Order: sequence, then C-alpha cells, then structure tokens
Amino acid sequence: MSSDDQHAGLAAELAARSDDELTELLIERPDLASPTPQGTRVLAQRALSAASLTVAGEDLDVLSVAVLEQVIAFRTDTSKRKPKSLTAASIVKALSGRADADEVRARIDLLRRRAILWGKDSSLFAGDHVDAALPWKARHLTGPLAGRSGEEIAAMIAELPERPRELLETLARGPALGRSRDAAPDADPTAPVAQLISSGLLARVDHQTVELPPMVGAVIRGEPAWHTDTLAPPPLHEPGARPRFPAKAVDAAGGGEALELIRHLTAILNVLGATPAAVLRSGALGVRELRRIAKLTKLETGRVALLIELAGYLRLIDAGFPEPPPPDDTGEQAFAPTQTADTWLHQPRERQWLALADAWLHMPRRAWQVGEPDRDGNAMATLSSELHDSYAPIQRQLILSTLAQADAAVAVTPDAVLASLHWHRPRLIRRFSRHLVAETLREARELGLVAHDALTSVGRAYTVEPEPDADPADADAAVLAAMRAALPEPVDHFLTQADLTLTVPGPMTPELAEQVELVADLESGGAASVYRITPKTVRRALDAGRSANELQEMFTRHSRTPVPQSLTYLIEDVARKHGQLRVGVASAFIRCEDPTVLAAVMRSPAAEALALRSLAPTVAVSPSDVRDVIDQLRAAGFAPAGEDSTGALVDLRERGSRVAVSRARRQAQPRRGTPSVAQLRAVVTRIRSTDRAAAATPARNPSSAPVRATGGGESSTALIQLALRANRRLRVGYVDAQGSASRHVVTPKILGAGQLVAVEDGTDTEQRFSLHRITSVELLDD
Repeated sequence: MSSDDQHAGLAAELAARSDDELTELLIERPDLASPTPQGTRVLAQRALSAASLTVAGEDLDVLSVAVLEQVIAFRTDTSKRKPKSLTAASIVKALSGRADADEVRARIDLLRRRAILWGKDSSLFAGDHVDAALPWKARHLTGPLAGRSGEEIAAMIAELPERPRELLETLARGPALGRSRDAAPDADPTAPVAQLISSGLLARVDHQTVELPPMVGAVIRGEPAWHTDTLAPPPLHEPGARPRFPAKAVDAAGGGEALELIRHLTAILNVLGATPAAVLRSGALGVRELRRIAKLTKLETGRVALLIELAGYLRLIDAGFPEPPPPDDTGEQAFAPTQTADTWLHQPRERQWLALADAWLHMPRRAWQVGEPDRDGNAMATLSSELHDSYAPIQRQLILSTLAQADAAVAVTPDAVLASLHWHRPRLIRRFSRHLVAETLREARELGLVAHDALTSVGRAYTVEPEPDADPADADAAVLAAMRAALPEPVDHFLTQADLTLTVPGPMTPELAEQVELVADLESGGAASVYRITPKTVRRALDAGRSANELQEMFTRHSRTPVPQSLTYLIEDVARKHGQLRVGVASAFIRCEDPTVLAAVMRSPAAEALALRSLAPTVAVSPSDVRDVIDQLRAAGFAPAGEDSTGALVDLRERGSRVAVSRARRQAQPRRGTPSVAQLRAVVTRIRSTDRAAAATPARNPSSAPVRATGGGESSTALIQLALRANRRLRVGYVDAQGSASRHVVTPKILGAGQLVAVEDGTDTEQRFSLHRITSVELLDD
C-alpha cells in the first residue's frame, strides 16, 4: 500500500468516527492537535508520521509492543504462505500461549483507537513508520529469545566466553545500540558479535548495527528478569497477599516520619541561622559544610542533603549576605535561612508537611545523588547544578502511581515496582534502574508518603488524577485532610520526672511546644520526646522574660505527674541569682541592688575587658554594647538580665542570621503542554468544518464557471448578499486573529458592520466572520 493510499485509508476511518471518538484520539495523542489539522486527511498524515508515532509509543506496554511487532513481522514476511491481509485473529494466534486472547484484542482496539492501526478485524493496516512506536530498533518480543524465561537467558550468558560476555556488559552499561562490521549476515561466524547474533543474545538491526535485547540487559544489570515467556504484567505482590500492618498503622508510621522530618529541618535551619554555611565558587554547599551541619544536628549526611535540597527549593534557605552578620563573618555570601523560613516554622504541622511533600514531588533535582561521582569523577555537591534533572518529578509520580496499583497497606518491594514500570513503559527501561527506584522509595519513606513498603493515604492522595477543570485548591484540601488524619493528635501535657526530664507522649500543641522548648533542651526525639531541664535552660527562659512564678505555674498546669521538688528548687535557685545585675543602654549600664555583687563584678576580669566604670555603689557603665556586656559577665560566672529603658526585662535570645531571597523558586516544567478537553473539542469542530468545506460542491453559472470571489472586497460582499437573498450556502475561506487559515460551509444570516453572521453546517450556533479577514467566498449548490 502506497503512502497516499495509507493516508486516504486512515483519513476515511477517522472521518467515520464520532466527534467524541476524535476527541478521545486527541486526548491520547495531544501532539496531533497542534497546529489544528486542516481536515482528517492532514490529521491522518500527521498520525502516520514517524515523529508522532514515536511520541505515541511512550506509554505503550509490553503486550501492545508485542502486537506491533507481529504487525511488522507480517509486513516483512516474504514467505509464500503469507496471508492476503493482516487479521486480528492471526495476531491472537501468533501470541497464543504467551498472552490472553481478550488482552490481545484489547491492545488491538487500543492501537486502533490511537490511529496507530486501522481497519476491521478481518483486515488491519499500519503505516510505513509504525516501527517508530517501538521502544527499540529490533523485534525482541518476537525474536529468538521470545518465550525464554529470565533463568534460561541467565544460563545462556553464563556459558559465554569472556570476550562475548564483555561485549554484552558494555552494551548493558551504555546505549543498547552498537556498531560492528561483524553484524552483516555474511560476516565471519566465529567473530564474537556474529556468535552473539546467532545465539539470539544480540539482535541485528542492519548490516552494521546491533542491539542488546532488554531482557538480556536486565539480567546483566541484576534487575528483575523479563519473563517474555509470558506477556502478562508482573504482579506487584503475590495474589491474596495480606498486609503486615493495618492501614492505620501504615498511615501513623508515615505521620511519624513526617514529624521527624519537620523536626530535623527545624534543627538545620537553627544551625544555619547561628553559623551560616560557606558558598562554593560553583554556588553549591560543600562537603565540609554538609558534614559540619550533620555533626551539629546529629543526622546522617544523606538526610541533611535531602532536607537542604528541599529547603533550597522552597527558598527556606538561600545564598546571600547574612544579617545580622555571624561572629565569624568573612564578608562573603553564605547559605542561611530566609524570612520565608520564619513563616514556615510558625505554620501548623500539616502545612509544613504539605510544603515539603509538594517540593519533593515537583523538585527537578535528585538529592540522593549528593556524594556520587559526576562525569569527571568528582563528588556532586548539595545544591549544585549537576543534580538538576527535569525528568525527576515525572519519575517520582510514576513510581508512586505504580505503588497505588497495589492493594492498600500491602508491602511492595523495589524490584516489583521496577518490574512493573518496565512492563508498562518499556521505552523508559534505561530511565528506571534498581538504584533509582530504591533511592526514590527511601526518600518517599522519609517524606511519609511510603511506610512499611506500602503507599500511605497521603501518598495515595497525591496519585489521584484531578479532573481537567478541577481547582488545584481542591487537590491540596484532599491531601491536607489525609495529612491531618495521619498525624497524631497534639498533646497539651507532659510527664515530669525526678531526674529533671520531661516526657512528651506525642506532638505538642504550638503553644506548649514554645514553652517547653524555651525551658528545656530536646534529648531524644520520636513518637515520645524527652526534654532535659538544666540551669542553663531555666536561665534561658528567665532571659526571655519569664518569671519563676510563671515557670512554676506552667509546670503545674501541664504536668500529668507531680512536679518534683528538685525542679522547684532549681527554678528558685536560678531565679534568685538571675537579674541581680541589670544591663541597659548607656552604651551599656549595669545596675544592681546589692552593692556587694557589683563590687565583685568590678574586681572580675570582665571589668577590664568591658572598661567598666563605677558611677555609684549600685551602678556602672561600659562603652561596649549590651550583648557583649551580658556575654562577658556570663563568662565571668555572673547571671545578668537585660532590661529596656523602662526597666522591664527583654528577650535576649539569639534569633540567628537571615538572608534576603535573591531569586524566585523554580517550578518543574512539564515536557509539553496538555490542552483541555474543551480546546480539543474546538479542534475537532475545525477539522469537521474543513472536511465539509472540502466536500462541498460549488455552484456554476451558465458558462460553467464556479461562482467565486476572492478577498473581502466588493465582489465578496455582493456574493454574500446574493446568498442572503437566495438562502444559499457559502464556502468561506477565513484567517483568524492568530493567523490560522480555515474554510467553512455556512448559511449567511446577517451582513453588516463589517461582519458576516452565519450558521455553520453541522452546528446550530452562529459564528461571526470579519469581512477583512475573509480570503475567499464560493456559492454552493443546494
């Protein structure tokens, strides 16, 4: 069948489809809709082009590929027994024993629906470039290895000599295609390439090109073996498998991981606020700084790298000039928290979780690659440009969507996820490795989207496809509802122990967390956190303006156990010494109601360092600023408190450095825009209009010349007026405001104000055509 015959055959089949069926075709193959095809003939030509078929083959599964390979095998069969036409029954017969007949027919219907094949079951057709839809160059599912199990292929590889095995390993690591003169049919049969071709472990593409079968590459790379002896999809878990943990336990585990992630990111922000990290010349954060942060936060470097990448994407941290400058400021740019970090720190837990999960799903970067070698063999740094990959968000979404196909709360192994991905999307074999899937699932566990090797309710909410015209806020609301259900209820109490520790049986309410974190240091995190109270932490609370009575009242109100006397004594003892010295602004002044204490200060080493000068037995002044005076006095063993001009205590806690956000957050861009259903229906309407215009028969005058006018001038206006008087149809050529040309068969209704109002054939709606955009007008037969 020639190309023109192919285009005509598919065009006839497309013209016979309903508008809904054509819209469905454009939904599944959106590249066909842009620019708008000028009729079904152009639509057919575009659908049969190699470029469009390549795109159409991206999401074909292994069974669909096997059907296409059978179609290509029929076209290239040169035997005399070749049937006159390709039938659905012959494809089903060829794949019998390896695939269910109903599944094969379903794939044939899918390929026809997508205009890759056309015709009836008794006579199927395909274009010359149908092989462009295959994920590989050769035919592997119908080749020599078809029907062999992964174990059999592994045994064949094990029996190979060293040189042929090295060739296969090279192709398994790099591109599957290779060039060799020994690929020709008449090559030396003893050559390694020729031997591999004869055994089926390599496939011949042409006389100089070979291709490694995907099932061979999977065995060599240690990935799940392809079972091409059966073309059924690999199961994600054993049939009837039962969950190891109930769904509520899976969700609770995910919520616990999210709380730990939030706590760890808070700790990292505090560390960077106190000591900003240096920026490398490349703009990244160096390994030394990464290890320093990990040591101060007591976290693994891999987890710190993930959190810094998420914070960098959300612009919770950024490179800039810290303000106020840290004590060891070098005057150069450094990574420090931004004002956005303060907003995030004060949000509810579910909002903090939502921000981190959204960032991970849309971040075009791979945090797990930090420390791995780049192309030059150097370790990739955190926040470096080498980690950028625009395909990363798509891979994460595909992995989560694969997990969503498993039964709720049933554990799924990374190998099962990888095997399913390879079966459903064989074109993406090289994009999904065992290492990538395992690391992505690890990060998903740390984000609380996966727990106990199963997708949580939060992760499942992210895989729900929204309606085309749905409000994005509705999707966020569904995810937030799942997060609230997964997070444990905040508690407003704790258990006070005699060893001056507080045990908090769950996440605290924001109000209680602020008070506890002020008066105690976290000693052990987790579902039940442990905080320790020390003289230093009590002094910190007093510095913040709390009185001893307020601290005692807080412990009494929130503790479910009696407050031990040792804690009461500690608070009273620290409070008795705290604030005896008062530091104000003179540059700084020191006042004390006890002259003995101030005299001790004047005799201490701090007096000389601060250049203290006594004004009275209870008052001294210093040219140093308030913060330095307080630090020096504390270093000398005193417990001063700060006060303002009215004598009230002020909060002297360090807030940490901050930097201004210097750049907007980058959003992951989709590979191509997806038109809406309404836009595709409009495209179908234009296609139908063009077809009607092409099929219309122009009227003829007595001299056998068609009645036609070009342009939008007087001749066109006269012809339109004639059609109005005679109630005749017109074929109108038109160019819209976007420069798109089209033709329409219309019945004119009104002509005036520089516009033609007409009803197009096949519709009941009126359309308006500006006369200056009309390129031609033809009077048609009734």
